[in-house]
Amino acid sequence: MSLIEKIGLVSSVILPLWNIPLIVRIIKRGSSNDISRSWALGVWVCLLLMAPSGFTSADIVWRTFNAVNLVLFTVVVIIVLKYHKGKTA
Repeated sequence: MSLIEKIGLVSSVILPLWNIPLIVRIIKRGSSNDISRSWALGVWVCLLLMAPSGFTSADIVWRTFNAVNLVLFTVVVIIVLKYHKGKTA
């Protein structure tokens, strides 16, 4: 594995970890109202549709990023839906 591939592989794991502070912030506040449910679900659906490409790719960086990002963003979507308050009158 070349140095560029190693850097890409490390980055493919680190990038999705930026979802963790978002998850923690939502839980601490007890609200995800500043995040659109349609945005979160739209991104998640796109990730699901890209997943087969990632899981079958020969590129280790793409495969790794796809797996880690799908898992962590699934947690984001669950937390957003759980902590989203309906509109109050």
